[in-house]
Amino acid sequence: MADKNDLQVVINGRIYSLSGHEDKTYLQEVANYMNHKIAECKASDGFNRLNPEYQNILLALNIADDYFKTKNLTGELTEKDDEKEKQIYDLRHEVIETQIKYESAMKLVEEYKEQVNILQRQVIQLEAEMAKQDL
Repeated sequence: MADKNDLQVVINGRIYSLSGHEDKTYLQEVANYMNHKIAECKASDGFNRLNPEYQNILLALNIADDYFKTKNLTGELTEKDDEKEKQIYDLRHEVIETQIKYESAMKLVEEYKEQVNILQRQVIQLEAEMAKQDL
C-alpha cells in the first residue's frame, strides 16, 4: 500500500490540509478542481447573494452533476469498447476462416497443377505415339 501523503492546499482562499494514499499531484488536482468549481459558481448570476448553506448546496450539485455526466460517459465508452472488442473478435474469426479457405484453395491449386502436369505428359506421350504411327 502506498504511503500516506499530506499536502497543504488553498481552496477558496483558505488553507486546508489534505491527506491520502494518492500522490501529492493528485491531491493538488483535486484542490484545483474545487477552486475551478467554486469560481464557476461565483461567476453565475445570483450565487453571491445566496446564503452560505445554499452556496454549498449549489456547489455540491455542480460537482454531483460533473460526477454523473462523467459516470454516464464512462458507461457509454465502456459499451462502445465492448462493442469494438466483439467486432475485433468477430473479425479475427473471419480472418481465420478466410485463411483456412485460402489454404484449402491453395492446396486445390497445387493438386490441379499436378493434374495439369500429368495430363501434359500424357498429351506429349500420346503425340509421340501418334508421330511414331505416322512414320
